[in-house]
Amino acid sequence: MRKRYLIEVAPNDQMIVFCPKSLIKDKTIKRIAFGSKSMAVDFYPHPDRNDRIVISNGIQKVLLFPNLHLPLHAFIENEVLTIGPLVGIFTSGFTSTLVQPIGERTLFFSKLLSVNKPVGALTFVFGEQHIDWEQGIIEGYFIYQSKWQKYKVPFPNVIYDRLPNRRSENNTKLKKVKERLQKDYLIPWYNPGFFNKLDIYERLLQVSSVENYLPETHPFISFSHIETMLSKYGHIYMKPKNGSLGLGIHQIIFDKRTNEYYCRYQEKGDVNRLRKFPSLEKLFEIVFASQPLDRMVVQQGIHLLRIDQRAVDFRVHTNKDEDGNWRVSAIAAKVSGAGSVTTHKRSGGEIKTMEEIFSKELSQEYTKKLEDAALQLSEALEQNTEGIIGEIGFDLGIDRNGDVWLFEANSKPGRSIFSHPDLRAFDLLTRKLSIAFAVYLAEKALLHPEELYK
Repeated sequence: MRKRYLIEVAPNDQMIVFCPKSLIKDKTIKRIAFGSKSMAVDFYPHPDRNDRIVISNGIQKVLLFPNLHLPLHAFIENEVLTIGPLVGIFTSGFTSTLVQPIGERTLFFSKLLSVNKPVGALTFVFGEQHIDWEQGIIEGYFIYQSKWQKYKVPFPNVIYDRLPNRRSENNTKLKKVKERLQKDYLIPWYNPGFFNKLDIYERLLQVSSVENYLPETHPFISFSHIETMLSKYGHIYMKPKNGSLGLGIHQIIFDKRTNEYYCRYQEKGDVNRLRKFPSLEKLFEIVFASQPLDRMVVQQGIHLLRIDQRAVDFRVHTNKDEDGNWRVSAIAAKVSGAGSVTTHKRSGGEIKTMEEIFSKELSQEYTKKLEDAALQLSEALEQNTEGIIGEIGFDLGIDRNGDVWLFEANSKPGRSIFSHPDLRAFDLLTRKLSIAFAVYLAEKALLHPEELYK
């Protein structure tokens, strides 16, 4: 079991580190490291305290160690004692003020950094403009005494990717930063990139254990192909391949009795619309006039569970934990708004706990089904996706037969479900696990790097 120690800074310049006797017993240690910085020092057992590591002010300056009075982990390998881990959160969209250094997302990052103490990591936020490549230093944003502070620190042990959108992900300069830190400095980088709906579907289709969760999904091919799917399922969904937040989703319904077509979607201004058309061609001519169809996917319609005539689906979060294992960290039900094509809050949807809308027995049954599906899908995605994945947000549905279906998987899931007062504990858990996984990766990189780079 990993132990944590308070890192205390003594007011002297001696190149001496005092460690708990139990930590250095029967071990030869010659250097101390923090992030990418290390130095040769002498180690002595602490005379009377077993809960702290004492470094001098001189060592602190060389290591660029910000003294934030946190208990941190200690790893020993190859005669080096590494304290930390130092975890960098990479993002963009910085402002020039310390009041809101990351604009509207400042609150999210301050909440993320608030788990430093319980997790035992030193976490900071940075962008490409804060890196000094020649010195091997980053000017990072930390939270200390409830305020944002800037400290110069070494390159981190691990980097957590929190780029806000696909535009920043595809920025040439940011891609080069990521590649350089990973390849030249061998820093583990987790949660890279955004998922593409069709790509994820095709990857999961190769995994027999999860194919039963996948609704039939195709890129847009032709009207006749849509006609075939409508004949088979009664209704289908058209979605942007790289969409998010439920934007751009259309439900197309075919009424066999009248041979008429209906399209349910949301117009600008968040207005839900349901329109009738005499033919599929007319529907596309009017509704999709300005939309590039080659960027759309067509997905089988599912007859979902309904509450008071409103469709219900589920957001399930999974996280890798401090031992590198997948865990379900949150489950919420989402009830669609009146006339809405999705269950998103911005479309009039409501967030509910499982217990609010189901009996105790059904809540337990559906929760178990959703957890099992989410864990299987997490394993399958991890095995069939490049990079290190640490968290996933799944949009799952349960049909009238009790079968579970995957609608979307998100590598950087939204957090709107945590606005529900009874789900705030899950908000904290997901944040803790996000950083706890960084501790696991840091330990792997130090002790068993071959397992990360195989």
